[in-house]
Amino acid sequence: MVKFPAEKISCLGLGTWPFGGGYDWGPLDENAARKAVFAALDAGINWIDTAPVYGDGESEKLLGRILQGRRADVFLAGKCGLVKNGSWTDHDLRPQTIRKQLKETLTRLETDYLDLYQIHYPDPQVPLADAVGELVRLQGEGVIRHIGLCNVSSAQIQAAAEVTSIFSVQNEFSLLHPQAGLNVFDACRRCGARFIGYGVLCGGILSGKYKTAPNLRRADARNYFYKCYRGEAFDKAQLVVARVQQVAARKYTSASAVAIAWALHKPGVSSVLFGARNEQQVAQNVVGKTLNLTASEIEFLEGAHE
Repeated sequence: MVKFPAEKISCLGLGTWPFGGGYDWGPLDENAARKAVFAALDAGINWIDTAPVYGDGESEKLLGRILQGRRADVFLAGKCGLVKNGSWTDHDLRPQTIRKQLKETLTRLETDYLDLYQIHYPDPQVPLADAVGELVRLQGEGVIRHIGLCNVSSAQIQAAAEVTSIFSVQNEFSLLHPQAGLNVFDACRRCGARFIGYGVLCGGILSGKYKTAPNLRRADARNYFYKCYRGEAFDKAQLVVARVQQVAARKYTSASAVAIAWALHKPGVSSVLFGARNEQQVAQNVVGKTLNLTASEIEFLEGAHE
C-alpha cells in the first residue's frame, strides 16, 4: 500500500458530488471534469472526496478513470452508509452493507485501498459504535487507512472516539451556517480529529451567480439539499452574498474565494471542500487558500456591523 502522508493533506480538498451528474447536478462534461481534477492537483490540492451515492457510482467511475497513473499523488476519501433505493436514498450501516459498498467503491475507483473511509450519515437503525467497529476491522485488513465521520453531532463524535481514533469530521459549514460547527469544533479538539467543512459555497449561491431565485428541477441538489434557493431563505442569503461581493471587490478577487477564505480563517477548521465542474471554477476557488482577511472583514462578512 502506498502511504500518502496524512499530515500533509492540503487545506483545500476537491469534492466530486457534481461529477455524479444526472438528477442531482445535470449533464457533466467528462473532459471538463478531467481538466478540473488536474487543475486542482497542479494548484497543490492533494485530496479528493467522493461517495457511491454521487450519481449512483458515476462520480467514482469517472474519478477512477481520471486518476489512472496518478493514484499515488492523491489522498482519496470515500464514504459509506447511504444506499440508493429507486428514487429514494436510504441509510444502511449494517456491516455487510459497509463491506459491499467498499468493495464496489474500490472497483469503480480502480484502487485497492482508500486513504480515508467515512460514515456518510449515521443510521438510526445501527448504533454508531457498531458501524465504526466495522471500519476498524476494515482498517486492520489494510483496505482503508483512516476513519472519518460526516454529518454528526458532538455527542456522536464522542461515541465514535470511544471506539477508535477518528481522523476527521466532515460537516456542512459556511457563511450561511456560521454557528453550525461550534460544538463540533470542541468535540474534534477533544478527540484530536480534523474538522472538514463542506458546502462552503452552498451549491454555488455564495459565488454570487444567482441574481434571482433559480427555477430548479425538484431533483436538483440545490433544491432538495441546500435550503437557501427559494422564497425568504433565498432573499436572506442574498444579504450575505452582497457582503461577500463587497469584500471581493475590495480584494480584487472572486466571491467564491472570499467565502472559502472565511471558512479557512475560522479556528478549528482544518480543511475545506469545494466542488467544481471545470478548471475555471477551480482557479477561482483556490485563491481562497492564500487570501488574507482582516478581523474587521470577517466580522463584516458575518453581519456583525449590521
